[in-house]
Amino acid sequence: MEFTKSLIKGKLIKRYKRFFTDVKLGKEIVTAHCPNTGSMKGLLDEGNEVYLLPNNDPKRKLKYGLEIIKSRKNLVGVNTHMANRIVEHGLKNNLINELKNNDTIKPEVFFNKETRFDFLVEKNMKKTFVEVKNVTLFRTKETAEFPDAVTSRGTKHLITLIDATNKGYKTYLLFLVQIQNMNNFKIAKDIDEEYYKNYLRAKKAGVNFLAYRCDISSKKIFIDKKLKIIDD
Repeated sequence: MEFTKSLIKGKLIKRYKRFFTDVKLGKEIVTAHCPNTGSMKGLLDEGNEVYLLPNNDPKRKLKYGLEIIKSRKNLVGVNTHMANRIVEHGLKNNLINELKNNDTIKPEVFFNKETRFDFLVEKNMKKTFVEVKNVTLFRTKETAEFPDAVTSRGTKHLITLIDATNKGYKTYLLFLVQIQNMNNFKIAKDIDEEYYKNYLRAKKAGVNFLAYRCDISSKKIFIDKKLKIIDD
């Protein structure tokens, strides 16, 4: 996934009201849209290097959007809306080893009245649901973690993936690690123990779990490397 325009480097001042970030660009302070309503735990230190995507849309009040934060020497893609686009690019270009050479790739497909999964892929008449979770948390040098806050929505998706598996679908949950230099992934059970319990349930039920790291720069973000999933 290439950015539509060149990103502009600045320094983070603060994130507030979930959707706003104040950023210093040279001698100017601008307010940028924050496309990530999560906790962004560990990323929001004042002075962190950030990269903004400019926009000229007259309908949008804010002329910049936050795309990348540099934290502890690692670039982190924080735009949650980009996650599915990165994965779709990965599916179409066979960057995910377990999900290569699909006959069809359909985004945002309803499984039941309450839940739709991010992708339905079909290969040799076999239907597979794929749910994507964007990962931006790392507390050690090489290990990414999810979630960064309690996620009842994430737990609901795990339970529904179990249901889909029991109904005969193949199912995957893909943790998209938008963090440079990570080699491992694990569930942050100290942050959300309920999610961890349901992760183990889902794994036992036959849901497949993958973690893939992204290659990140100010020009593009794309799927790069499979990570080892650590179960504590």
